[in-house]
Amino acid sequence: AAVPAGVLALLLGTLLWAPWQALHGAPLVELSGDQDFQLFLHKNLEFTRKIKGDVAALQRVVCDIFQLCKEEELLLVRQDLGIVQVPLEQCHSRTFQAEACFSQIHDGLRAYHGSLAAVLELLPGHAGLVETLQLDAANLSSNIQQQMEDLGLATVTYPTEGPGPLPTFSSSFHHQVGGFFILANFQRFLETAYRALRHLARL
Repeated sequence: AAVPAGVLALLLGTLLWAPWQALHGAPLVELSGDQDFQLFLHKNLEFTRKIKGDVAALQRVVCDIFQLCKEEELLLVRQDLGIVQVPLEQCHSRTFQAEACFSQIHDGLRAYHGSLAAVLELLPGHAGLVETLQLDAANLSSNIQQQMEDLGLATVTYPTEGPGPLPTFSSSFHHQVGGFFILANFQRFLETAYRALRHLARL
């Protein structure tokens, strides 16, 4: 079944710089010495870093082709696009729990897998890279789900905000800006997910 597209993220800056020391009471402390879990964390840290690099490459393409490079110049246009947020607050709240954080990363990756369809339409000349990014997002999501099952963690489903199809862009310019924000927001999402995995690897 197709992943519902259209759940895009604009994560608040305050969330990105949340105090990671708040995670020190995490219930995964007892797993910190588990070799399989550590292998999972380090492998997927590298995988997340690779995905971030591919997103950055596509951001440079959008900048070069459409001259859309600075987010602050496009904030007013973004308001017209119907973009909603993919939450990741469970990955840095003071009540951090592995199930909740992994579930939100898993769900967010599925959402971005769908929303990247708009980028694919926007950049047909770079279809290979976009499709690789979609595949990697799906694979990372699957890795996390498999690890949760291996650890006996329950999948937690959080209601998405305003789920639905991708916005219908009223002009090619709006499509270009929409693609810009899909990539910018995905990059933020990956930064937060990366920090959560890295922190768990250091526990």
